[in-house]
Amino acid sequence: MRLQLLGEVRAGDTDLGGARQRLLLAALALAGGRALSRDTLLDALWEHDPPRTALNVLRTYASRLRAVLPPGAITLVGDGYALSGVTTDAEEFEALAAGRPREALALWRGEALAGLEGGYAAAQRARLEERRLTVLERAIEADLEAGLHAEAVAELRALVAAHPLRERLSALLMLALHRSGRQAEALAVYSDLRGLLRDELGIAPSPELSELHLRVLGGELPPPRTAVRPAQLPADLADFTGRAELVEALAAELAPGAALPVHVIAGIGGVGKTALAVRVAHRVRDRFPDGQLAIDLRGGSDPMDPADALERLLGALGVGGPPAGLADRAALYRSLLDGRRMLVLLDNAASEAQVRPLLPGTSQCAVIVTGRSRLAALAGARTHDLDVLTRPEALSLLGAVAGRARIAAEPEAAVAVAEACAFLPLAVRIAAARLAARPGWNVAVLRDKVAGERRLAELAIGDLAVERTFDLGYDQLAAEQARAFRLLAVADAPDLTLRVAAVVLGVDDAEPLCESLVDLNLLESPAPGRYLYHDLLRVFARGKVADEERDEALARLTGDWLRQVRAAAAASRDGSPQAGAWLAEEAACLVGTLRRHEGEPLPRRRQGSTLAVARALREVGGGDSQEALVRGLIALGEGDPATEEAMAALRI
Repeated sequence: MRLQLLGEVRAGDTDLGGARQRLLLAALALAGGRALSRDTLLDALWEHDPPRTALNVLRTYASRLRAVLPPGAITLVGDGYALSGVTTDAEEFEALAAGRPREALALWRGEALAGLEGGYAAAQRARLEERRLTVLERAIEADLEAGLHAEAVAELRALVAAHPLRERLSALLMLALHRSGRQAEALAVYSDLRGLLRDELGIAPSPELSELHLRVLGGELPPPRTAVRPAQLPADLADFTGRAELVEALAAELAPGAALPVHVIAGIGGVGKTALAVRVAHRVRDRFPDGQLAIDLRGGSDPMDPADALERLLGALGVGGPPAGLADRAALYRSLLDGRRMLVLLDNAASEAQVRPLLPGTSQCAVIVTGRSRLAALAGARTHDLDVLTRPEALSLLGAVAGRARIAAEPEAAVAVAEACAFLPLAVRIAAARLAARPGWNVAVLRDKVAGERRLAELAIGDLAVERTFDLGYDQLAAEQARAFRLLAVADAPDLTLRVAAVVLGVDDAEPLCESLVDLNLLESPAPGRYLYHDLLRVFARGKVADEERDEALARLTGDWLRQVRAAAAASRDGSPQAGAWLAEEAACLVGTLRRHEGEPLPRRRQGSTLAVARALREVGGGDSQEALVRGLIALGEGDPATEEAMAALRI
């Protein structure tokens, strides 16, 4: 339950009873969990003149409050009471006051403890009001630090009129006026306050205020910092293609509201995360008139330190020489954004820990984050997984870059190019750029160049290269993640089961590693326990595998398949209906892996296993999958004299 104290004492629609009963609850809440004695509570409710029945009334109030508060909220401690399990807006105010003063001040709903009478209520009200004014002064100081001098003048004049003897407010008003070029008015503020202090209290202004007066008079204050309105968004792409529904959905949700909107766009390298983020940011920039911040966090093997990122963001806001520590920089950053409507683009983020200090503290801002990782632990963020282009979108991008007439003239070759690029936007853009740079090529020439296993080497132009983009993600992997990413590509299949993954990696449980690669968008998981690569990522992963690693992984696979087929053959002879059931899951992987290695010399340690698998499959018999596997195994052994001799002996 949340209790409001900064205004009328209330807890939503809950009936908290009359004024004294609400005063009892407020007193317990303001004690911060400490127990208050009977005498303290009696003094709070009736000051020093309680009625004869006061103790019974106190118990009645406590009983009534127990009935409407969460169970156990009010407990008897000694001869008094304590409150627990109830949060208050006063506690939230203190938590926000240091780093997010404007958000803290927004919690106030009028005079604190409104409607409650007596000396205790008045003392607490005065204490809370003093805290409010102190935090308000801090918020205005941040505004002046950000260069919002003219904007602060009107607010400060009203505050000085309401609190004419509060020297700090007069000092801030003098600064705001001076920095707005209104020196005479700044000096008049000092003159008015000096006369008031003399007439009302018979004292002079403080030394600090007198010094400020002399500096304004002598023109010795440093030149005012002008308010900075950053506009750092990169240019939108003229040939941006597709994503229409996602652009509309993101644009609809990126607006100031009750909570800070944070949207994470995640996907593999080259899928177009930054291009999408920039397109959406330009669509909504008018909603954020105070500016747009953008920073590349370099989410590869050498990500930017959040303290360095904050230094750049603060510099864009006009702050030179920011505080040294991360926490202090983050607090100043939130203070400068407090009360301002600003869009923040955090591109190429590496982790939640890198992003958290860079989030504004006010719901009037909005944040777009891009990265390979989904940043699932970033509280309050909404993640959007970005997929590759559809076939029509990929063809449209080819035409936009290379010329629509050239693409339309060879539609089949254009489709083949898009398929070779696996519909990855960066790959499609590079292929199209190569075609545009070679007027003498037709689309068929490009198709032939990007076909086969060498396509990654061909998908490069200038400083753009698909392989270089993939390297950024690969280089940030831990050693065991990198090994898993490489070796899982050895088992060539549309998708992999967890059991096959465990065999390839030589581990008992492959799920943690596979899931960590899914989180980084280096694997996909179309269903629980099944994993697959994007086509170009599989080609990239194969290029990272050493020959010895590959042979060892294949040996583990063939050995495992031999054990599985022998078990299936034995079950088949026993009449078990489950004979060969594992083939339904792994046939595609087995066939794909074997066919991929057709024509390669078969290491002798695997010849016997491979032929034994083929023979056992013959014994299981029946089914297209078994026959396909047998053909794949035989093809794997063709051309090797020792293998063919063994095959003949086995009558395969």
